Amino acid sequence: MEATHTESATLAGRLAFLREATRTFRTTGAIAPSSAGLAARLAERLAGERHRSHRPLSVLEVGAGTGSVTRTLAGLLGPQDRLDVVELNPRFVDLLDRALVTDPALCAASGDIRIVPGSITRLELGRRYDVIVSCLPFANFEPGEVQEIMDRYLSLLVPGGHLSYFRYLGTRVLRTLLPGRAEIVRHRSVTALLTGIESRYGTGGGVVWGNLPPARVVHLRSERTVARAADAA
Repeated sequence: MEATHTESATLAGRLAFLREATRTFRTTGAIAPSSAGLAARLAERLAGERHRSHRPLSVLEVGAGTGSVTRTLAGLLGPQDRLDVVELNPRFVDLLDRALVTDPALCAASGDIRIVPGSITRLELGRRYDVIVSCLPFANFEPGEVQEIMDRYLSLLVPGGHLSYFRYLGTRVLRTLLPGRAEIVRHRSVTALLTGIESRYGTGGGVVWGNLPPARVVHLRSERTVARAADAA
């Protein structure tokens, strides 16, 4: 019965994601939720910290969508760990709220999970985080927006905290097929900005070929003192 419920929830989540992708592709950024393989790679730093740490951890996920990565993060939470889940899309927020009650993967940890509707650059979250996982589609944003988001992430990390996100493969080639040079320039600027940040804070990652589309996971670690992404740009 549980397997059937999980399969039904997964199908419903995929359909909901596809509906929102057709409505708000700029902020959704894909046509399907993150795969289990991508979710596992994004959660690697939480798994490592949970193994090493003997204290409660604070975790932040941004851009949760239908919760495919949230479920993986929830399964890694230890006693007294906290997971804040920020989501801008109100339809996804409603789905996530319901999932905390109905989804077996989330129910067990629902008391440790807080769904926070809104934009990560506008919210006051009231804490800093050991691990941040971002599922935002940076390739769809303006360079200034990406800069603001990355500054926000680094300001929210504890010194030495981890930030993980992904970049879809092939977006550069796709952008060159779109009309207008402005789109090409915008995408190159975002890529250059992220490359600069990764050169300063990067600690590894890898490609998940089984995702739709394939994605490169990037792991960063903040300096022991508070850092700003603008310093790396």
